[in-house]
Amino acid sequence: MTQRVDRRIAQIVRDRLAEEPVVALQGPRTVGKSTLLAEAAGRHGVRVIDLDQPAMRDAVSADPATFVAGPSPVCIDEFHKAPVVLDAIKAELNRQLSAGRFVITGSTRFDALPLAAQALTGRIHIVDVLPFSQGEMAGFTEVFLETAMSEPASLVSSHRSPTTRFDYIARTCMGGLPLAVARSDEARRRWFDDYVRVSLVRDVTELAKVRQGALLPALLRRLAGQTAQVLNMASAGRAVGLPAATAEMYTKLLEDLFLVRRLEAWGRTLRARAAASPKVHVLDSGLAARLMGVTPERLGRPDPAAITEFGHLFETFVVGELLKQASWASGIASVGHWRTHDGQEVDLVIEHSDGAVTAFEVKAAARVDHRDARGLRALRDILGEAFNAGFVLNTGEVTYRLDDRIIVAPADRLWSA
Repeated sequence: MTQRVDRRIAQIVRDRLAEEPVVALQGPRTVGKSTLLAEAAGRHGVRVIDLDQPAMRDAVSADPATFVAGPSPVCIDEFHKAPVVLDAIKAELNRQLSAGRFVITGSTRFDALPLAAQALTGRIHIVDVLPFSQGEMAGFTEVFLETAMSEPASLVSSHRSPTTRFDYIARTCMGGLPLAVARSDEARRRWFDDYVRVSLVRDVTELAKVRQGALLPALLRRLAGQTAQVLNMASAGRAVGLPAATAEMYTKLLEDLFLVRRLEAWGRTLRARAAASPKVHVLDSGLAARLMGVTPERLGRPDPAAITEFGHLFETFVVGELLKQASWASGIASVGHWRTHDGQEVDLVIEHSDGAVTAFEVKAAARVDHRDARGLRALRDILGEAFNAGFVLNTGEVTYRLDDRIIVAPADRLWSA
């Protein structure tokens, strides 16, 4: 059984439902969208229309208008199983356009369904539901990102982190997918295998027709091997026997199913200096570790290969935790990574709505020196006053000021007081 976790995104759903006609919850399968939907339905005393059930799907497909005409909010689970329901929702909104009419969920990215996107343009607010954050699992309300954006200097303290390197390895390999978190190590690895199998067989088949679907697992593993690195589509495709154009199309499918994500290159005002290639991250670090075939025991070994593998996985883990906090924070205009043609780079850049920037570099080491912050210093020097703060998040014990507006902090500050 999964543990009871209070989701920060639940309040976002309640707030958006008071403002928007349609709220769509999208995210990977088993991430908790149905639970959030059931909670919304329970608060309003309505039932959930579950399109994952064949009988209900057939009934809704045959007569969608009847099902969308119920009391508000009409709650529809896995709407992409019967996309015709979106046309019925559009017709219903043409009759009565008001806030809180519909809550729908889908395990496929909404913009992967062109007709659906066209049908509800301007009437739908999309909420990304991501895996559990570390704070959610610990029952702690995380405010690190919000504080880093508003009062970064207040995060400097004499507190010593109790989290060991192996603790970080264990958290990274566990990830945050609810049904994986609830299992022991061996059972979790089996669950990840089944999760990938179902996603790549059933979900891809429902989303698109692919001619070389048998190569999707190999491509996904190859992308996992690139996690936290600049995406090299030609290399990934060539390694599994796919032309670059086909590999690109299949990678987009994997993104649409929330298995991987691209972190786009950032630099709206710095395009002349910044490289344009995105980084790739597996959405969940636990899934990434399984796809890479690594275990906590392997990552804990003091050999160069294990150190490199953990470095990439740890960046995916920490960036993922920051993006979870960003998903419920306000005042964020854009996120991305920054990399120049001469090799300066920052793992995550968060641009505030007012144009200020808070940036993060991730290091899977306990010791940090000035060389580890050279990307942050370069970005600070280019942005000047617009540079709010930069953080080097690592596996060390203490938080301290390394340089002007640059702070070193243990990564567990993300989810601790």
